Amino acid sequence: MSKIVMVITTCGNREDAEKLARTLVEKRIAACAQVSGPITSFYWWEGNLEKDQEFQVKFKIPASLYSKAQETIRENHPYELPQIVAVEIDKALPDYESWIMAETDAE
Repeated sequence: MSKIVMVITTCGNREDAEKLARTLVEKRIAACAQVSGPITSFYWWEGNLEKDQEFQVKFKIPASLYSKAQETIRENHPYELPQIVAVEIDKALPDYESWIMAETDAE
């Protein structure tokens, strides 16, 4: 597994997205978080094809903190079933990777 991952989730409004971003950074689980949107999402939910505006949050975290990030997002997310996915970072500027490790509670 790589040293850092990007964890991605979506929220139904900017306020919830920014609250999640701030929470993970304040708890030093994520070194940074970026909120973007609105984006348009299409998905199946309870047998219906849905179309909604959402805001995407991308967190940069040490891979060792993924479980903690997942738990914290789940506890603070308004969705019944939030998207929580992680993408391994194959390559990163070494100084940026070091910064992520230094700004979090990496194990």
